[in-house]
Amino acid sequence: MKTEQIMASLEAKHPGEKEYLQAVREVLLSIEEVYNQHPEFEKAKLIERLVEPDRILTFRVPWTDDNGEVHVNLGYRVQFNNAIGPYKGGIRFHPSVTLSILKFLGFEQTFKNALTTLPMGGAKGGSDFAPRGKSDAEIMRFCQSWMLEAHKILGPDTDVPAGDIGVGGREVGYLYGMYKKLTHEHTGTLTGKGREFGGSILRPEATGYGACYFLKHMLDDLGLDIKGKTIAVSGFGNVAWGAVQKATQLGAKVVTISGPDGYIYDPDGISGEKNEYMLELRASGNDIVAPYADKYPTAQFFPGKKPWEVKVDIAMPCATQNELDETDARQLVANGVQCVAEVSNMGCTAEAIDYFIAQHTPFGPGKAVNSGGVATSGLEMTQNAMHIYWTAQEVDQKLHQIMSDVHDQCVKYGRQPDGFINYVRGANIAGFMKVAHAMMQQGII
Repeated sequence: MKTEQIMASLEAKHPGEKEYLQAVREVLLSIEEVYNQHPEFEKAKLIERLVEPDRILTFRVPWTDDNGEVHVNLGYRVQFNNAIGPYKGGIRFHPSVTLSILKFLGFEQTFKNALTTLPMGGAKGGSDFAPRGKSDAEIMRFCQSWMLEAHKILGPDTDVPAGDIGVGGREVGYLYGMYKKLTHEHTGTLTGKGREFGGSILRPEATGYGACYFLKHMLDDLGLDIKGKTIAVSGFGNVAWGAVQKATQLGAKVVTISGPDGYIYDPDGISGEKNEYMLELRASGNDIVAPYADKYPTAQFFPGKKPWEVKVDIAMPCATQNELDETDARQLVANGVQCVAEVSNMGCTAEAIDYFIAQHTPFGPGKAVNSGGVATSGLEMTQNAMHIYWTAQEVDQKLHQIMSDVHDQCVKYGRQPDGFINYVRGANIAGFMKVAHAMMQQGII
């Protein structure tokens, strides 16, 4: 495989799609050595097929606000690869949504889902619609309009969306209601549903919980205990909330959260009532964390800054893509960080990741660390298909086992001769090999 040649071709075909191209480059560089050991892959042009989505649905989404004014947004569904199962991936409603971001997320989702050991392909969708500041009625009308077009390519054994940024339980409920009306069926076609109509009891917490289980295995491999460790977390949404909650349960102390306005440093730790206050901040609709410092006098607010300047044992980026750059990575390493677990999708820049690996700082990539979210969505699909309900304890137990299996796969392909585990390489190769073998067995399609 000639990575640079393939990238040059992609850049010519998809100019300006920086997030997508960044994600593809990272994977290709990781798998190049093992790919070249399989000439049958090259003969079948497997990489050339794998880096392009199976199909992309782009559509307009007209909707009417409460004042009767008509608005038009763009809607997307990127079905990237279904070699190992039906397409599976979230829906994101945010002004920053572009085709490049959704292609990057769908590409990543393909390998992330393969790592879970569950039969799920990769997809992603969404719109440049901004839910913030909209009424429930406006959001309902938008979700119904989005689904009016998208339902044509969705189904329990075809494509199963879930929530993502801007799409929580409320939005999933509106989307599913419209899907059910249009198709005359009640199936597990969306995950992240309310518990009353098929949802999994632990889905809101699952990504953060799974990330902490993966982190615990990383520390175990280093001979370290998560108990007593200090952790810097970014973000303050569902993912960060779940990570803070589970890390605290495991005996660690989380000392930061962040938002677009800056970060909070709380040396006493964010737990109990403080953890629940994160949900109040998110529900307020202001997208800021500054009020935390007003409510809890022991905390400090640092406007316009990122939490990676704080001296901690562990860093867990939980917000958005490329939120931690090389400068941040150097600061963390200089402060003696022992481990970095990337919970957000592509939360670290390529330069930051390269620096962590060069310094032999254990770094868990998002496609492995945050796979607990989609794994629990897969468990929700199973419950829906079997028409059964699992308790929180049963779901948590299954999630813990899945994250242990994901870690084992990363170690299998990522451990270097000197004992250091390159989790990026391990996760990419493990996910790639599963998808590659499935594609080879299914012919040139």
